[in-house]
Amino acid sequence: MTTTDAVAAAGALDAHRPMLLGLAYRLLGSRHDAEDVLQEAYLRWVAVDRTSVAEPRRYLSRVVTRLALDRLRARQAARETYVGPWLPEPVPTEPSPFGPLDRAELRDSLATALLHVLERLSPPERAVYVLHTAFDLPYTEIAEILDRSPADCRQLHHRAEARVHQDRRRFTADRAEQERLLDAFLAAAREGDLATLTGLVARDAIAWTDGGGRVKAARNPIIGAERVIRFAAGVYGRRPVRTRWLELNGQPGALVEKSDGTVYALTLAVSEGRITDLYMVGNPAKMPGLPD
Repeated sequence: MTTTDAVAAAGALDAHRPMLLGLAYRLLGSRHDAEDVLQEAYLRWVAVDRTSVAEPRRYLSRVVTRLALDRLRARQAARETYVGPWLPEPVPTEPSPFGPLDRAELRDSLATALLHVLERLSPPERAVYVLHTAFDLPYTEIAEILDRSPADCRQLHHRAEARVHQDRRRFTADRAEQERLLDAFLAAAREGDLATLTGLVARDAIAWTDGGGRVKAARNPIIGAERVIRFAAGVYGRRPVRTRWLELNGQPGALVEKSDGTVYALTLAVSEGRITDLYMVGNPAKMPGLPD
């Protein structure tokens, strides 16, 4: 390949890079893995006869999806040895590295709460759900990407959507409500105000903490309002060095830095005026993309 060919190939891929990165991230829940997938896709793109590719975006979407599915299948075994709950890698989205989030489906499909639910789907179910719900691809095109029939893809989406809707009640609040509850939660936790926390947290709330065995975190989900409140007061009541608000995964979030320098990324799921889920990521391997 000549230098001119390489530059042309890179330019064609870069034109679609935000969308492809967003696709890979939604499928994998990891910015690092998504970047690796795009690098692999580039190597395949430069090797193909591009004069035979009528629609580069469609071709690249197919390559990225298949590479991401291979990674999803490969890492299922690795998850069995992961220490504690696994949460998606937090990504700042203001500005968004995934292109404009001007449709609700694009923004909502980045939320930590939804990505956490998608981890419970099979790789094909996750792929169909993301391609159809977030990117509005028709089943005929998804079938082409996955080498399945349109009817099979429709059934996969039906199963995935049913699973997502089981948990949808736990994260139905709008942005203003999320911001209000996040601010109130952090303020009450810092003050150790258990009465206020009790009014903010749903009775069946769950706290998920991902330290990856590298920083202090709960090894199992913390279930129930009383336990979540005690956990929050214990963590945040020790006066972290600083709390920084920023948009994470398309929703209000915060970085909480403790006195020992450990940083945790925090987002919430909210429904009917109460916090239903708390997501706290501290694994340093998942933090490089966050601001200092």
